[in-house]
Amino acid sequence: MLRWMDRRQRIRFTDISTEDFLPDQFERSMQDFMDEIHGRLPDGRWITGVEVFRRLYAAVGLGPLVALTKVPGISHGLEVGYQVFAKNRLRLTGRCDASSCDIGTRTAESSNATQ
Repeated sequence: MLRWMDRRQRIRFTDISTEDFLPDQFERSMQDFMDEIHGRLPDGRWITGVEVFRRLYAAVGLGPLVALTKVPGISHGLEVGYQVFAKNRLRLTGRCDASSCDIGTRTAESSNATQ
């Protein structure tokens, strides 16, 4: 949905499930990327969790929705709810099987060894 709404192509999406994605290039582990969504701002700073969604939705013109997510009670609830969901999303969405839930320890070194 976000890719479709990004008419100005302001968002660069990265599929961390591809073989050429190497988390250590970003000084993070695959487990870090699997535990919660990460976003990188144009200045190189990293953001994680609900803040990533806020920035994505704002980039596609959903600013009023973003404003609601910053209301104190709502903000805290979203943060807690997202943490629970993020760590269990594959299982909760029925996408977990023997191969998809094993994130492995993919690194540049291990990728080079298999090429």
